[in-house]
Amino acid sequence: MLRLLVPAVFGLTLLLGGCATATPPGTITPEGHAPLLPSALFPGGADSFTSWQCNPKQSLVTAAPEGELRLWSAHGAWRLQPAVVASGARYEQDDVSFWNKGDSAIVETSRGRLECQVYMQRQALTRQQRPGVMFQGRGNEPGWMASLAHDRPQVTLSLDYGAREQTLPYRITALDNEAGRVVLGSGRGDTPFELRIEAGACLDDMSGEPFPARVTLTVEGEQYRGCGQGIAP
Repeated sequence: MLRLLVPAVFGLTLLLGGCATATPPGTITPEGHAPLLPSALFPGGADSFTSWQCNPKQSLVTAAPEGELRLWSAHGAWRLQPAVVASGARYEQDDVSFWNKGDSAIVETSRGRLECQVYMQRQALTRQQRPGVMFQGRGNEPGWMASLAHDRPQVTLSLDYGAREQTLPYRITALDNEAGRVVLGSGRGDTPFELRIEAGACLDDMSGEPFPARVTLTVEGEQYRGCGQGIAP
């Protein structure tokens, strides 16, 4: 199970805007053209992700590309802009603010306040580490992985710790750029699957490593849950 904690006091509802795509749901993109994924699934040029354990109990994930802070909670994703502060660093978007100094942070919204501490950091995956991969999701027990190609509508599914592997075409069945959500289905009738990707704080249930997306893979009547990250060139 994913370690996702959702307190009512932090009922955030704003979501990151994503990249535009001309691919209508339910179609397969032309050979050689992979669809663009919502930007909320990516680190935005940041080198790493940081997870925070907060009180009231909740996990957050952040990434800090130049000039902004990307924030993920169990409710979605935000892009906060720098604000003037006497000490530490402060970022804001509408009624959401994130102030941190060292390993401590305070997150405030119109609905409440979170007091947070750094839990773990993870280096963001790069195209050099994952050549040809635009998005990668993974999970545990049994170990599985789903890798979307960057240049065509094609996914490689690796199941049972790599014992079963298959590369298949996919089609988009649902897409919500504003919410950072996309659902993919198989492009072949004889090998059905569904891959659901949604922006939101996700911690690997074995290592605790932070990711900006929750991923659910359904194949052959089995459902696999895990975390994922978009990988930019």
